[in-house]
Amino acid sequence: MITVVGSINLDIVATGPKLPRPGETVTGAKLARHPGGKGANQALAARRLGADVRLVGAVGADEMAGEALKLLQAGGVDLSSVQHVNGETTGVALIAVSMDGENQIVVCPGANAVLRPADVEFVETEHMMGVLEVSADTLLAAARKATGFVSLNLAPAMEVPEELLAEADLISVNETEAAFYGGALHQLEACIAISLGSEGATLWRKGKEIARATPPKVTVVDTVGAGDTFTAALTVGLIEGQSPQEALAFAVAAGAVACTRPGAQPSLPKRLDLDPYL
Repeated sequence: MITVVGSINLDIVATGPKLPRPGETVTGAKLARHPGGKGANQALAARRLGADVRLVGAVGADEMAGEALKLLQAGGVDLSSVQHVNGETTGVALIAVSMDGENQIVVCPGANAVLRPADVEFVETEHMMGVLEVSADTLLAAARKATGFVSLNLAPAMEVPEELLAEADLISVNETEAAFYGGALHQLEACIAISLGSEGATLWRKGKEIARATPPKVTVVDTVGAGDTFTAALTVGLIEGQSPQEALAFAVAAGAVACTRPGAQPSLPKRLDLDPYL
C-alpha cells in the first residue's frame, strides 16, 4: 500500500491560442473543470498503474469537494483519511493552457494548507509519497512513520528541512526545481530523478548518473499532470523491484502518454495504455 500525503484541488482550465504575457489579456479560450492537485494526481496515477493507494489530504466543506474527489473515488483510491474542513475552501488551481500544450498555473491552497502532522499520526504507512503542496512538517511526520519506500516530489520548489530530505529514498524534480536546489540534492543518500520535459529524464545517485530515458513520440495536447504521472510511475516501478533503467523508462513513457489527453486526472494512463510504448 502506498500512502500519498498531498494536495487535492479542483483545476479550472482555460485553453486558448497562446499564454498571456504580463499585463496581456488573451481571449477566445475554452473553459473546463477537472479534479487535480499534485497529491491527488499522483495518488490516482499510482492507482491506475496498479498500486493499492491511500490518500491523506484535506478539502473544504463546500460544493467543490465532491467534484475534486470524484475520479479518485471512481478509481479506487482509499479516501478514508481525507478530511472535510469547515471554514475552508477546497483547493483550486487556475490553469492557462496554450494550443501547443504549455501551461501557467496559479494555486489557491484552501484546505490543503491546514493538513497537520496529527492528521497522519494514526495512518498505517508502508510506502509513502509526498508533495510540497502541504506542509513539510506533515510530510516529515508521515515519512518517519513509513516502514517501506519514501518518495518525495520537491514541487513547488521551496526551502525544505534537511530532516525531511534525509528520510527519502527517491526525490523527483523537474529542471527548474533542480536548478533551485542545486548540487545539494546530489549530497543526499536518496536517488534523484530529474525530468527534462520532451528530452526525457535522468536518475542520479551521489552525483553519478545511473539511468537515462527518452520519451516515445506522441502528439502533445496538454502537459498538465505529466510530471505527477512521471513521479508516480517511477515510484511504483522502483517499489515493484524494477531496475533503475526499467523504472525510469516506464515513468518517462507514462508521462508522455499523459500529455496526449487534456486535463490532469482525466489524462492519467492505465497500465495497459503504456504497453505500445515500452
